[in-house]
Amino acid sequence: MAELDKRHAPHILSDRLLATVWATLVCLTAITIAVARIDLGFYNILAALSIATTKALLVIFFFMHMKYEHALLKWLLFLACVVLAIFIGLTFFDVAFRLQVRS
Repeated sequence: MAELDKRHAPHILSDRLLATVWATLVCLTAITIAVARIDLGFYNILAALSIATTKALLVIFFFMHMKYEHALLKWLLFLACVVLAIFIGLTFFDVAFRLQVRS
């Protein structure tokens, strides 16, 4: 019974770690705003999605405690992210094609 209690015990993260993750999210938001003001052409989309992915991973791993979950749940999350990456990649090709057609 003690083993079951340990397995389902809440994971307590330090306030310092949570504050660091929060500060990182705020910095990434500021970087997103700064990059949006610079005209990089097609790379604006790539930069915005890269920063958004990094922020999403921080939220998933620390605030949603995915870092402490079982391997099966981590693999399912990985599979979902791969499928999402495929859809985003296909969107990139579509946007790139439309930009070439306009030129």
